[in-house]
Amino acid sequence: MRTFVAVAVLLGTFGIGARAQQASAPADVPAYHATPAKIAALPKTLPPTTFTDPRVQAAYALAAKVRGVLYQEPCYCHCDKEIGHHSLLDCFAGDHASICETCMMEGVYAYQQTKAGKTPGQIRAAIERGEWKNVNLNDLLSQRVY
Repeated sequence: MRTFVAVAVLLGTFGIGARAQQASAPADVPAYHATPAKIAALPKTLPPTTFTDPRVQAAYALAAKVRGVLYQEPCYCHCDKEIGHHSLLDCFAGDHASICETCMMEGVYAYQQTKAGKTPGQIRAAIERGEWKNVNLNDLLSQRVY
């Protein structure tokens, strides 16, 4: 809980805590930021070594590489309503993603799609369609993609 409070304070300090969901997005789309932020202003993800599960370590390692993209993506575990997150990045800035397969799958999906040349907007549209559900987190154990 202490990590979440620190992240919330940090986000507010940099002026990036405001919900910036697109006006045209359906009401059931979780919070995200429609415009990019300066990478230096974004919170860092927790170090992968914080965790013992190799799948979680891999997901956090990948998330660290695409923080700016995660900032522009919604999280379909609906942590925006439950714990006040403002984007998928918030899940990895704290330990929430480590216990949530939805967060990890979306984070890995965002990384894969970024590497495939997709824009944050294209990735968001695919996440909204549920394409992240095809991610198999066990693939992280054998592929060592990070």
